Amino acid sequence: MNDFRSLADRVEIDALRAAFPDAVMMRDFARLATLFTDDGVLCIPDANIELSGRAEFEPGMRRMQDAWDYFVQHSHPGPIDLDGDTATGRAHICEFGRLRTGACHLNYAIYHDRYRRTAAGWRFSERRYEIRYLDNSPLPGGPLAEVGFDAR
Repeated sequence: MNDFRSLADRVEIDALRAAFPDAVMMRDFARLATLFTDDGVLCIPDANIELSGRAEFEPGMRRMQDAWDYFVQHSHPGPIDLDGDTATGRAHICEFGRLRTGACHLNYAIYHDRYRRTAAGWRFSERRYEIRYLDNSPLPGGPLAEVGFDAR
């Protein structure tokens, strides 16, 4: 990593990885779709979810997010291995939330990523989600309106 091109690629890929949880938490599904190549894949094997191609991303992510009362995802950067106009990498994830069914989830996971350089910049060509820890215990907190937060 001693050339400016490699450094710029890593910065752009890190920005791409940061844009993903931001788009999810802001419920900006149109922006989320633009983070993937036209033939990109998002796969969550433990939930039997696979979205293939940009056309599936916006409605697929909307369906997934509509199932939650609230949802929070934090992403922590992992390694990036560059190989010309493609790269692989990982992002470490902590997320929690409560489904509309009342079920709660806290999990730690890893996104196994494949990236591709496009005319618009680096994009995900594949994002595969691997859950490493799952806790379905009721969460002790909740949205401010539910926990009676008073900032006075």
